[in-house]
Amino acid sequence: MGKSKNNGTNFLVQGSILAVASIISRIIGLVYRIPLNNILGDVGISYYACAFDVYNVILIISSYSLPQAVSKTVSAKAAKGQYRSVYQVLKGALLFALVSGIVASLVVFFGAEFFTGTLLKTPYSVFALKILGPALVVVAVLGVLRGFFQGLGTMMPSAISQIIEQIVNAIISVWAAYVLYRYGTKIGAVLGDTEHYGPAYGAAGGTLGTNLGSVAALIFVLFVFFAYMHVFKRRMKREKGVKVEPFAYTMKILIITIVPVLLSTTVYNISSIIDQSIFKNVALLQGYSENKIDVWWGVFSGKYKLLINVPISIASAMAASCVPTLTMSFAQKDMKKVREQINSAMRFIMVISFPCAIGLAVLGEPICRLLFPGTAQTAPMAGTMMWVGAMAVVFYAMSTLSNGLLQGIDRLKIPVINAAVSLVAHVIVLIILMLFFRMNIYAVIIANMFFAFLMCIMNALAIRKYSGYHQEIHKTFIVPGISSVIMGIITYIVYHGSYAVLKINAVSAMLAILAAVIVYAVVLLLLHGLTEEEIKKFPKGTLIVRVAKKLHLLK
Repeated sequence: MGKSKNNGTNFLVQGSILAVASIISRIIGLVYRIPLNNILGDVGISYYACAFDVYNVILIISSYSLPQAVSKTVSAKAAKGQYRSVYQVLKGALLFALVSGIVASLVVFFGAEFFTGTLLKTPYSVFALKILGPALVVVAVLGVLRGFFQGLGTMMPSAISQIIEQIVNAIISVWAAYVLYRYGTKIGAVLGDTEHYGPAYGAAGGTLGTNLGSVAALIFVLFVFFAYMHVFKRRMKREKGVKVEPFAYTMKILIITIVPVLLSTTVYNISSIIDQSIFKNVALLQGYSENKIDVWWGVFSGKYKLLINVPISIASAMAASCVPTLTMSFAQKDMKKVREQINSAMRFIMVISFPCAIGLAVLGEPICRLLFPGTAQTAPMAGTMMWVGAMAVVFYAMSTLSNGLLQGIDRLKIPVINAAVSLVAHVIVLIILMLFFRMNIYAVIIANMFFAFLMCIMNALAIRKYSGYHQEIHKTFIVPGISSVIMGIITYIVYHGSYAVLKINAVSAMLAILAAVIVYAVVLLLLHGLTEEEIKKFPKGTLIVRVAKKLHLLK
């Protein structure tokens, strides 16, 4: 019983480790994006975002699915004690990563002008995109090693390497953006175009940190890997008379596992580049200036998406943690444990995503004014984007998690089909909103929410069909939702009340955020949204329980 319980909740512990690392990484990312936004401005951020949209799609196609696919395959082999087969999977995955990474790098470098100029109507983004090319090889190899350790049941190498990657990325990106922005401005003065060359070169400097950050993370993971190899080789030596499949067969199984995950993540994430292409081309046809379009996209990608992606990253971490443990439980035909794990993961995500969504809706503009003083003139626009599209946090968190859950119960094709259907519907909605309602950038926000919402519905139906899991409504959605609305009302009152007296945005925003955390925690516990046993599964859960009992919030 004890063992079962540990197995059933281990993914929450490991997921929490990766979630904490993701939060820390996102906070570092948010912190360094503040000076980066102030250096580059909204136009420079538009160039930076354009390069990353192309890079992310190529990364997804070439190797983004590798950690999850390797994790799933390694987990299945390790559960049976087949460590020689695990090692063969690792070698096959590294070969795949090198080949796909090199090909992707060449495509990005030589196709940069087409992607940025012809497709996305942002030609000055070409410098930033070319610099990102080499990172595709490094990230591919890094992904395999992270997936290897995740499949063996430990998230620590992935977690620590994420933080190292972001720290190096932050330092190099800000420094290089500053230096190259000034250099680009000088070149622009010679060429008679300071308005574009400064932001373009600065954006290229910002992308340099991605390369060196991934190299630093790879060095750390390689160090851990070679240190662990002594233990792993002893496990392989203990295997007597175990037949290992031919390398060609292992590659076949690996590719069969990779392709559905690859297709799912590609379709799921390619919407960003499709959105940008449709939005910029239609907006130009409607008579908007290139500069105005770049500013809109810069605010959307540099403020709105940046902030909503912080809580969504927790869902990504939880999904990565769910796959190996669900795979084990599903392989053992322990459907009760599978359903328990699905329920725990969904509860965990909703408890976090609901207050984040409401908090961003209420405090979107004050937070943007606090974080991005260099572009404060566009803070009202960013605040409106948050108000319109904050619920994307809930929908994307749930759809991201449910993708991982379906992959964990060996339904790899379902997320691909659901994502393809959602993508088509999302494009239709986007075009209608832009052409007939002229909603410009807000059309992109609403279409994105619709995409994620449709994914949630279809994935939830598939999970119910193939696992027998019946979604619990009250504690998963209603209690966090009510708690978040109450929190939002109090937060709004605290911010506007304190700002009316103090007239200082930074102090008022911080007071409102502090009030939001306290109010949400208190209301959630008073409404019995979490039990004592569930809280103990969180990091420092025992301490939280002790404090809650002293305050009479738990019995």
